[in-house]
Amino acid sequence: MSDFGHSPVRPYARIALSIGVAALATQLVGCGKKAASDEELAATLTQPVASIVLQAAPAVKAGNRTGEQIYTAVCAACHDSGVAGAPKAGDKGAWGPRLGAGLDGLTKSAAAGKGAMPPKGGAADLTDDELKRAVAFLTNKAGAGFKAPE
Repeated sequence: MSDFGHSPVRPYARIALSIGVAALATQLVGCGKKAASDEELAATLTQPVASIVLQAAPAVKAGNRTGEQIYTAVCAACHDSGVAGAPKAGDKGAWGPRLGAGLDGLTKSAAAGKGAMPPKGGAADLTDDELKRAVAFLTNKAGAGFKAPE
């Protein structure tokens, strides 16, 4: 016959088991509760490191742009590096034969497009005077003495 009166667990093991169950119960009681926090401190500690403010550059009204502004915005992409055979700005050897066409001839060529260059360098909003200013600016870098329109 078996003896149901005696427990195989010793008294110190019961105590240790009771303590373990109590510790586990205290851990489970806190589950799901948000920890108390100082919201002002948390907001201070989570401030952004930097911020970016974008502002539009002041627009220059079409018709009032200088030759240099147009060159920088439109022409420099190809004429600074010589892309697709574009004569480089300041290259007297490349521009020398072209300068014989004069400011009006070069402006007419730029307006129509030449080689890989689209008409007006791709800037369809250029006025005739602006295009002439840009051509004068570019060719004067190579030694031409063209007078750009005001």
